[in-house]
Amino acid sequence: MGPRLLRFTSAAGDDVPGRDGPRVVGLDTSLSATGVASSEGWCRVIGYEDKKNPITKLPYPARLVQMRRVLDAVVDAVGRPDLAVLERAAVSRAGGGAHERGWLWWRLYEHLTDAGIPVGLMAPNQRIAYATGKGTGSKTVVVDQVARRWPQWQTGGNDNAVDAVVLMAAGRDWLGAPLATVPQTHRAAVDKAVWPEAVTP
Repeated sequence: MGPRLLRFTSAAGDDVPGRDGPRVVGLDTSLSATGVASSEGWCRVIGYEDKKNPITKLPYPARLVQMRRVLDAVVDAVGRPDLAVLERAAVSRAGGGAHERGWLWWRLYEHLTDAGIPVGLMAPNQRIAYATGKGTGSKTVVVDQVARRWPQWQTGGNDNAVDAVVLMAAGRDWLGAPLATVPQTHRAAVDKAVWPEAVTP
């Protein structure tokens, strides 16, 4: 079957502010560590994990099998939210696996739209700006901001889960049901993101 896929998970606490409102899921896609965060209070990190046999080094038939496993696991975690917020693909990102990452992003986007789930899109710098007020910032700064502003989401300091929380929180803000009040310098990122025409929770 292959290596395990669920790399991190946290359950919802009792004091989650987003539980009684539109259900939004944030998604930071990666074949090795896709971050998924729900406004219901939980986080997950899903991805192929076998450092000795990286997915981009597998024979093509086996590579496709493992890519589909990751996709299916992410789709299962997402369920049917009122809104999904995806981080836009960073086409300039260095490193291997760009071809495979693109496949995962587009297949996930295809699933969401085919299922009638509205999709919002945020660029990486917009996600960082929503968390920090600036379009650039280290992973550590974003982790700290999420722990301070949305402490109910237990990310374990995992930057993939943290990024998903930011995307989810921005989606709730766009819907007019923010999880916490953020300064206008932060919220400006929401206005610059790409949002669906309508959402009916």
